[in-house]
Amino acid sequence: MKVSPFLLFIAFSASLVFSLVACAGKEQQSMEKKRLQYALVIHGGAGTIKPENMDAETKAQYEKALNEALDIGEGILSKGGTALDAVENVIVYLENSPLFNAGKGAVFTYEGHNELDASIMDGKTHKAGAVGGVTIVKNPIRAARAVMEKSPHVLLTCAGANRFAIEQGLDTVPPEYFYTQRRWKSLQRRLEKEKKKEPIGAREEPDAHKFGTVGCVALDEQGNLAAGTSTGGLTAKRWNRIGDSPIIGAGTYADNATCAVSCTGHGEYFIREAVAHDMSARMAYLGESVQEAGEHIINEKLKAIGGAGGLIAIDQYGQIAMPFNTSGMYRGYVTPDERKVGIFK
Repeated sequence: MKVSPFLLFIAFSASLVFSLVACAGKEQQSMEKKRLQYALVIHGGAGTIKPENMDAETKAQYEKALNEALDIGEGILSKGGTALDAVENVIVYLENSPLFNAGKGAVFTYEGHNELDASIMDGKTHKAGAVGGVTIVKNPIRAARAVMEKSPHVLLTCAGANRFAIEQGLDTVPPEYFYTQRRWKSLQRRLEKEKKKEPIGAREEPDAHKFGTVGCVALDEQGNLAAGTSTGGLTAKRWNRIGDSPIIGAGTYADNATCAVSCTGHGEYFIREAVAHDMSARMAYLGESVQEAGEHIINEKLKAIGGAGGLIAIDQYGQIAMPFNTSGMYRGYVTPDERKVGIFK
């Protein structure tokens, strides 16, 4: 059967148009998925944080601290440093600030002690390290990284974690180092409420930062993700309670194929729902964006069961999510083109 030249021309033209459209679509998709050189996101805890409860001077102090933390992370990433180094050093800065519920600014337990938790995870290798209930380690995030890189384990707690930190030559301090009058007063107010038999779920006073934690997630120029979280836990916690912050998959998670996540909130709910890993799973299995996954988990899934808090996350391209369902969350991010810090809704 002889095919006319005209029909051959039409078929060739249609094929050419289809190929051009397909290439254009792939090019557009490639442009949309272009990875940023670097990106870094931080949080300093979520909770009852309202404008009417914070004077201008205090607000300025927090904004300054958040910006200085971003400076540290960007300084490392912009020079080709690793996401892990950026995460660790940013969190060390936040731990050294008395403004946040981690390290120096940690809240007190029921018995009047400070018990600190932290974790870190490498998105490239899925290696992770964590410590829980440490009492003499100046920077728990450094201990968490040492667990990841210098031990066969993932999570060490209490006396064993303290001993490991000493053996690794990490900076240790007397327990009195963590004392701040502000946190001590918060404990006394909490204990007074318990004496009056007020409901345990009652809202804390504004300066208690019940769900305070610090965290950082980063993407470096090699395309690697990392996440870390550090906290003093809940005011008046008892029985060596440990929340989600040192639990990989609950408070911290990183996977180069999806995202890096650090959570802050009522840790029991974040543990039950495996929030940090759920973020990654929703992106991997449902094809959700980092923003879609974060919004669903924080403002639908957690809210439905009474879980309060928020998270920060960054995907493999540098896209950022910072959802929270409380009145405020100390937060900020930086990329080569943009920087922002925020506190209130």
